[in-house]
Amino acid sequence: MPVGIGLVGAGNISTQYLTNLATYPDVRVVAVDDLIADRARDRAETFGVPVWGGPEAVFDNPEVDVVVNITPPSVHLEVSTQAVRSGRHVWSEKPLGLDRTAARAMLDEAAAHGVRVGCAPDTVLGPGMQTVLRRIADGDIGRPLAGLAIMQQPGPDVWHPDPEFLFASGGGPVLDIGPYYFTSLVLGLGPVAEVTAAGGRARDVRTIMAGPRAGTDFPVEVPTTANVLLRHASGASSVCLYSFDSGQARGGVLEFQGTRATIVAPDPNQFGGTVRTHVGGKVVDEVEVAEDGNGRGIGLVDLVRSVADGSPHRANGELAAHVLDIMLAVEESIASGRPVAVTSVPPSVAPLPAGWSPLTPTR
Repeated sequence: MPVGIGLVGAGNISTQYLTNLATYPDVRVVAVDDLIADRARDRAETFGVPVWGGPEAVFDNPEVDVVVNITPPSVHLEVSTQAVRSGRHVWSEKPLGLDRTAARAMLDEAAAHGVRVGCAPDTVLGPGMQTVLRRIADGDIGRPLAGLAIMQQPGPDVWHPDPEFLFASGGGPVLDIGPYYFTSLVLGLGPVAEVTAAGGRARDVRTIMAGPRAGTDFPVEVPTTANVLLRHASGASSVCLYSFDSGQARGGVLEFQGTRATIVAPDPNQFGGTVRTHVGGKVVDEVEVAEDGNGRGIGLVDLVRSVADGSPHRANGELAAHVLDIMLAVEESIASGRPVAVTSVPPSVAPLPAGWSPLTPTR
């Protein structure tokens, strides 16, 4: 039987999850929970989910085996802790949380209860990034030396009707967009040992520029530009730029340089895309990798399948905690002007086998 899923949070991103999970035969969404009852009911009715309501719809529901936590970042750890205390596995949207100590406590509690924690982004499990990671693991670029990541834009206040949360604690380009890039860099080049960063914010107050609340001012609480140097424990290094202050919109830049070649990866916020290999200043290989039915929620499928066969799941809580450690170190380094050590060490993660698909049932 498909594994029962309880969705906590019926905001904008829930539509993507509910659409995709309906196509993955290993899982079945059986309940939707939201603090706004009408929103939970709307999602349930639209996607044919039998139960909706408040927390009881999920946490008092015997058909729920895994909780999908897509609440705001400020309550990720609270909801995930509630899930593991109820004896259920949990898949969380990124970031895992906003505090290292609380994240560690939640993961330790999950281990004590014998349940698993997974965390977005699962774009890293898409066929595009997995093609890149398999090539790095196979030695196609030689010894990995360096990474490059760039995401810059004017800021979501230009287009988002309610952008305040993206500029509050837990937001900003580092914690909102950074997980896609940092997770990919860690999987390709290994854990990070030290972070050096500089940056800040262009202004302390922003103005909503789109939607019914256009013209409304709101405060900025986090760095909105970050220039980052990562020192990986392997000896490799990565340079990253994240900005919500740029007049130029540019994103999806992710490269891995080795002693033999450089691989240009697809946009790490997508599940497919073009993979290019460069040698001697020339493109020697280019392949377009289709999404092939992969989308948000494939990390949940990998978790469910791994529970069933007793193997480690890939987008795991320890990896997410390491990425959180990196991101908080970026903010701390910007504030202090000094390098910050990263002490967490995630387990190594093997790439998915070629041809893995969430559309093929395994149970």
